Amino acid sequence: MELLVVSLTVFVLAIFIGFEIITKVPPTLHTPLMSGSNAISGITLVGAVISAGAQVSFLTTILGFLAVVFATINVVGGFMVTERMLAMFRRKD
Repeated sequence: MELLVVSLTVFVLAIFIGFEIITKVPPTLHTPLMSGSNAISGITLVGAVISAGAQVSFLTTILGFLAVVFATINVVGGFMVTERMLAMFRRKD
């Protein structure tokens, strides 16, 4: 029970700190920040694949599969947004 409380506390603090950091980012740094976020999401994707492949129980396999799906959507969407943002700065022919 103590581990659950500590884990939830860290999770809630990470949410607040992440929100404060993201809201303070100026628009000129948005694209590099998205690239960094894509790298972190890629690491999340690797962890999700390991979790899904461990097959400790049926529940962990399902949750791992869902994590793979959502992390993949996040990575692909992040690269699409980054590409669109970079296209705004390209010269038009």
